[in-house]
Amino acid sequence: MGLLISTAVLMVAAMLSIVVNRRWLPRLSVNYVSMLIGAVIAVVPIVNGLVEKFNSDIFIGLIVAPLLYFEGQNTRLNLVGRHVGEIISLTVGMVTLCAVAAGLSSSLLTGVGLPLAFILAAISTPTDATATESVTMGRVLPRREQVSLKLESLFNDASGIILLNMAILWYVNGYVNYSQTLWDFVYSAGGGILFGAVVSTLILYIRQLMLRSKLNFINNTYNNGTPLKVIYLMTPFVLYFGAEAVGVSGIIAVVVAGLIHNAEGERSALANPQLASDIHQLNGLLGDVLNSIVFLVLGIVLVRTTLDKSVTYANSWLWVVIGLVLYVANLLIRYGYVRLLHRVPNREAWIFALGGIHGAVTFALAFTVAETQVKTADFNLVLMSESLLIILSMLVPTVIFRWLLPKIHVDADMAARMAHIREQMIEAGIQTLWDLSISQEFKEAVTFDLRSQNGHTSLRQFSSEWRRMVRHAEYTPEQMRELMTIYRQVFQTERIYLLRRYETKHEISEDLFNNLYREITMAEMVILEHGVGE
Repeated sequence: MGLLISTAVLMVAAMLSIVVNRRWLPRLSVNYVSMLIGAVIAVVPIVNGLVEKFNSDIFIGLIVAPLLYFEGQNTRLNLVGRHVGEIISLTVGMVTLCAVAAGLSSSLLTGVGLPLAFILAAISTPTDATATESVTMGRVLPRREQVSLKLESLFNDASGIILLNMAILWYVNGYVNYSQTLWDFVYSAGGGILFGAVVSTLILYIRQLMLRSKLNFINNTYNNGTPLKVIYLMTPFVLYFGAEAVGVSGIIAVVVAGLIHNAEGERSALANPQLASDIHQLNGLLGDVLNSIVFLVLGIVLVRTTLDKSVTYANSWLWVVIGLVLYVANLLIRYGYVRLLHRVPNREAWIFALGGIHGAVTFALAFTVAETQVKTADFNLVLMSESLLIILSMLVPTVIFRWLLPKIHVDADMAARMAHIREQMIEAGIQTLWDLSISQEFKEAVTFDLRSQNGHTSLRQFSSEWRRMVRHAEYTPEQMRELMTIYRQVFQTERIYLLRRYETKHEISEDLFNNLYREITMAEMVILEHGVGE
């Protein structure tokens, strides 16, 4: 019951943060808004008591895994294939160098033992793709660095986990088993790739078999898409927990599954357009909510950790020094690695180095240390140091990118032109509507709907229409058919108007045409799918 209540609180808070961001703080990344709301939750005793203590297994399995699955679906498998060498270099070579540099620096500069220093260093290596977006919002991130950061963040979690396991065994046993560590990495990463590829291909085959079955088209067995949507939602959880159960990387398994299913979505959209549209919308909604929950949890845990006197007091201010050392060591190694080995220009190398933001996975790995034989005082040091690392990795690039990256060019007149063309398009449809030999009621009702396309209907007008529909009897089948015909005619008029302005007169841009044409198509789809007055 506690987990259910926690989930409900986080869901409501996530939706609130999205609304606040879109409505009142559009220039601020939703990630910062979510962290702020999470901090507020942590300092309000009544609400804070409703959220359970942080559990790394639940957090990674139920939130991070589906997020990475969605992120993988947004990445073409072909892109990964063309950058295999770079991925291996960044997620194995660079991650290992970062861990060695951060571990040795922490030990030399602060005096902590090497095993503990390498625990701290291993946790500091994974980066977070969703967190990167929070520091580049409103800025143009070079394409090469954008791709490199995305691919790195998708695959470097496994390296961090293996290095952490090695460091913990070193801490507990007093020695490093290099051959066992190498085998663990190969088995975990390779097994995750194999498990993800095999199981996701099987799931893909089952979905396509259901989608393309003759029975499907004969009697609509799966045409409503519900069974396929359920399978879609279950996929990341089956992949993650299944992979973890056999001892391979669940994180890599869900990423591979997402990559494989990317091509499936591209080549099966027209087999069931409604299903494809619904899954696309579901993907966007769940991605936004889960991403918001990630930073809500970060905000909650950061404040809880800070307010916990037993944790904050641990090792005095040593955690501040270690957090700084971890951040600087990772930053410099990332810069030097791509600058020297990948021959990246100076400015782009700094962008890549600063763009390696730490977030959800780093925090989850820090909490896994509590479940090992590491001393409580050392765990407190790990938790506080990694918390500072996360904060620095977000704040520093947020400031520096303001002058290092150019602003995204916003066409100030675009919105005005779009509204003007939309209004003329709607008026063309209304003119066609009022020339039809139909009832006055239908003319007024459809006119209201058309003017709603441009936001030219007031709350009073909506209230009047709402009261009219509440009192109105259901339309007869004949009336519904007539209404559908009317809507098709006016939407066709709007299309013709747009095509004339775009193809014949060349008065509007391709982007503007596509945006408005998409609006008409979506409006018609809603009307034809759900009807009016039903």
